[in-house]
Amino acid sequence: MTKRRIGWLSAALLGLLMGSIALAAMSPQELVKQTSQRMLNALQQENEAIKKNPQRVRKLVDEIVLPHFDFQLMTKLALGRYWRHASGQQHGELVDEFRNLLIRTYQSSLAQYSGQKIQYLPFNGDVGSGDVTVKTEVEQKGAPPIPIDYSLRLESGAWKVYDVTIDGVSLVINYRSSFASEIRQGGIDGLIQKLKARNRQAGEG
Repeated sequence: MTKRRIGWLSAALLGLLMGSIALAAMSPQELVKQTSQRMLNALQQENEAIKKNPQRVRKLVDEIVLPHFDFQLMTKLALGRYWRHASGQQHGELVDEFRNLLIRTYQSSLAQYSGQKIQYLPFNGDVGSGDVTVKTEVEQKGAPPIPIDYSLRLESGAWKVYDVTIDGVSLVINYRSSFASEIRQGGIDGLIQKLKARNRQAGEG
């Protein structure tokens, strides 16, 4: 995934940061729109504080994002056919490390949010199916907007994000290729160790 896409995936993730709102009563498009605007406003208001303490972003992610992303499904999709070959313990480790990888990867970009605006495209999905895609575009100065699509699944009465597609590139499919390569070289335990090493390195940086 290019740096440009990584940066905008960061902006996409910040759009799904949740406040204390009634999620279950919202349609998926309302969820994306209302929570996006709440957080964009919050990031603008706390811009100076975040510059002084970038860990503020990590705290927000830990407290607000995690309950509203289905990291287990994201990890399962990223592992593809290898998921069924992993043990229960390996499943837990993979989900934990993949979640940490995503949070750490996008934390610094979230801290650099600079006022980009989001356009919400007409919603044509079937909410009754329990699996929908909400389409948005992020405006850029002097360049075409970047399309960002959120895939959401209805789970226990609330919509949860299980994939984000930036400019046609799916997050889970992007990682599926690299994960498969790591597993072919070192097995599932090898992938887990690589993810742990990357997260340690990011934490020390």
